[in-house]
Amino acid sequence: GIPAGVLAAVQKYRWLDNLTMSGSLIGVSLPVYWLGLLLVYLFAVNLHWLPPSGRLSVEAGFNFQPITGFYILDSLLRLDWRALSDVLVHLVLPALTLGTIPLAIVARITRSAMLEVLSQDYIRTARAKGVPEWRVVFQHALKNALLPVSTVTGLQFGSLLGSAILTETIFAWPGIGSWIYEGILARDYPVVQGGVIFVSIAFVLINLLVDISYTFLDPRIQS
Repeated sequence: GIPAGVLAAVQKYRWLDNLTMSGSLIGVSLPVYWLGLLLVYLFAVNLHWLPPSGRLSVEAGFNFQPITGFYILDSLLRLDWRALSDVLVHLVLPALTLGTIPLAIVARITRSAMLEVLSQDYIRTARAKGVPEWRVVFQHALKNALLPVSTVTGLQFGSLLGSAILTETIFAWPGIGSWIYEGILARDYPVVQGGVIFVSIAFVLINLLVDISYTFLDPRIQS
């Protein structure tokens, strides 16, 4: 999302900016469950490019013995490259479903923050001194635009955790989201309470890390 926002800000009001912002607007507007079903219908049912669900195909997982339960790490530890490629292929559609909305939001916030910074006097001074444009964008503008972007990025982890319930259910992906969903269907209230508490703690810790990162992004906070 950040590279897309930076690119859109640099190419303000041009075709690339319009294309990026139109795509981000569509991404923000799509419900997670509808996007997941659409991706399955398009890439799995019609085009047969990607698997519709699961973590590992039957052929690749026939002799696969998990160690940690994280299949990417397990395949690397066992040097099973066939299983690794199969796990990554199965990860494409769930990752697209989960990441589209946060990516679109971060891209729009990054563009807005970059445009505000690029209009500042010190940016015009740097350009007047003959500083290369890439240094103006990445070393001067982007560094000062990251503060609001990091705030929104931390908040988007909450939406990721919430969207995981629907995404894992759609793609038959065993995780905390599907665990909570099955607990709701079975009226297993301790499971639901434990899942909600875990998600809440994870969200608080992520935002705590974002607050700590402010000290590195903004020297004024250190003083």
